[in-house]
Amino acid sequence: MRRSTDPEDAVTFAIDRARFDDAPRFAAWIATAVKHADLWSGLYRTASVPAEAIEAARQDGAGFRLLALSEDWCGDAVSTLPVVARLAEGAGLDLRVLNRDANPDIMDAHLTSGTRSIPVVMILDAGGRERGWWGPRPAPLQRWMRDEALLLPKEERTRRKRAWYARDRGRTTVAEILDALRRARRRERRLAPSG
Repeated sequence: MRRSTDPEDAVTFAIDRARFDDAPRFAAWIATAVKHADLWSGLYRTASVPAEAIEAARQDGAGFRLLALSEDWCGDAVSTLPVVARLAEGAGLDLRVLNRDANPDIMDAHLTSGTRSIPVVMILDAGGRERGWWGPRPAPLQRWMRDEALLLPKEERTRRKRAWYARDRGRTTVAEILDALRRARRRERRLAPSG
């Protein structure tokens, strides 16, 4: 499983400024949702992030932009991106969303165990260079999916996954995004020309 929490592992990837600017912001993107439209809207409306997490994202995320790959039908995306959006909004980070299927070049640079799993949230510097990425789901849930879930019938797997997200309430996603931002910030400092 490839994780985003270490920008040292980030792919050498850059997003053209026009491509980023043309991508919709999260609220505009979910307004176009067809699948799970009520769930997207409801989770976005009720998502909340602790003030200390917003402050940490503001400090470590300064100068960064976030770009998510998603699709409206994705259960993991609907369970994580609303809280990522609230974190980004609170911290003043520009979060944009692109559809996975319309952007295979970006998706194929961010595979998880060889699959096009979403969501993917990329951390981009001011020049559009990727400094890290997160996805497709919180690490504890990803381990469960890899180690145990595939042995269950699909309905039971889906039920348990939804229950995990309901219990977690986005806390693990926020913590992992903050960790990715901290690592990206440390890397920026190491790469900065010295005096």
